Amino acid sequence: MQLLLAQLNATVGDIPGNEQKIRNAYTRGIELGAELVICPECMLTGYPPRDLLARPRFIQDNLDALERLAQQTQSVGLVVGFVDRNGQSEGRGLFNAVGLLHEGRIQSIRHKSLLPTYDVFDEDRYFEAASSNEPVLFNGLRLGLTICEDAWNNEVFTISRRYRVDPLDALCQKGCDMILNVSASPWFMGKDQIRQKLLSDQAKRLRTPIIYCNMVGGNDELIFDGGSLVVDAHGNVDQVGTSFRSQLIKVDQVGETKQGNPSVVDGDEEKLFKALSLGVRDYVSKCGFEDVLLGLSGGIDSALTAVIAADALGAEHVRGVGMPSSFSSQGSKDDALELAQNLGIRFEEIPIQEPFESVKHQLDHVFRGYQEDVTEENIQARLRGVILMAMSNKFGALLLTTGNKSELAVGYCTLYGDMCGGLAVLSDLPKGMVYRLSRWINRVKEIIPASTLSKPPSAELRPDQKDQDSLPDYDVLDAILEAYV
Repeated sequence: MQLLLAQLNATVGDIPGNEQKIRNAYTRGIELGAELVICPECMLTGYPPRDLLARPRFIQDNLDALERLAQQTQSVGLVVGFVDRNGQSEGRGLFNAVGLLHEGRIQSIRHKSLLPTYDVFDEDRYFEAASSNEPVLFNGLRLGLTICEDAWNNEVFTISRRYRVDPLDALCQKGCDMILNVSASPWFMGKDQIRQKLLSDQAKRLRTPIIYCNMVGGNDELIFDGGSLVVDAHGNVDQVGTSFRSQLIKVDQVGETKQGNPSVVDGDEEKLFKALSLGVRDYVSKCGFEDVLLGLSGGIDSALTAVIAADALGAEHVRGVGMPSSFSSQGSKDDALELAQNLGIRFEEIPIQEPFESVKHQLDHVFRGYQEDVTEENIQARLRGVILMAMSNKFGALLLTTGNKSELAVGYCTLYGDMCGGLAVLSDLPKGMVYRLSRWINRVKEIIPASTLSKPPSAELRPDQKDQDSLPDYDVLDAILEAYV
């Protein structure tokens, strides 16, 4: 069977936009001679739809879109993830569903059996689990239509969350020529290798090919990498989907792709950079922004954030703001300017020393008799927050915050100060990974100034301040957080 895997980027809640992407993919599938076009899990609603599912109109809109798509199908089939109603009086009111659309109608609907309720998933809150699943006959083949987690009941990967049923095994016992798994599987470092190993093991165990179509794109804090796969009955994996971008993949037969060897993202740092860039690009565009701004201190965190933003949006859509005080070193000011010049982004310097002195003066009579301490440090950070938010409001640009996971996990940041903003780009990167990724960025030429990478990290809110005055060395802290969090 000739297939087209539509590795698409859905927007949560944008049913008309998602429907159009499906329609475009289906039209292309017809042009390429595909027999079946396969789209990801919840492609009509976007994933995760969360409490939008509590709105009856939203559910009906997605069902109406499914019916429109079905009416437009011809001899080429279309597999689409959507949300179905549970017509029974018992259980949750909805199903996470997949439909096979063919020759002007909805030929078959199947529901997700395994509903994840761990980590970032909370599907049992909304959906009823399928009680059974039957193969679907299409063009002479018995297809097993499954959804994401249905393929994950494997003892190697689910030691802490065993399920009582195995949907893939049940399908194969009923006679199944091929398993189709539509997915919205978010990415983390190492996830793609785990996924390939899992599907390879499952295909080999069941002696059945598995066709896996995964969503791509950023939706809030989740990033979907695509990486769609074709696995033959011997467990041989063909990485047919390029990671971190939308793609239509023609599959003439299991293990063979029409476009030859697809490009595959190799190193962890490259994958991480592409994931963060995609996450920023989609968050900004899906929220209706075009431009971003951020404070550039001359430190490593703001430098890395700026590089990611420039890659995601283009340098012309990024504005850096230096806000030095009397505690800011000349080296840091120079590094901020040099970084902006290397990236070609807009840059302006707005010193905060004068407003800082003014605020301290206003508080003289209240603070009389008290020594300066972290209070005055936080005043500086909050003045910077005021300036950045003012510019965000005036220019309609999204403010990016620059704190990393190590700082945020222990509260080494200022509420209403450096925590101001709409998206915390590095908030899941430990400090050690920030340095590792920054060195990777500089692998060909120096983009982040060398002095930014070599100097001890400092908030520069008091004389000769260093992060390690208040925190353990970052290699120690990161190890603690990895074990604890």
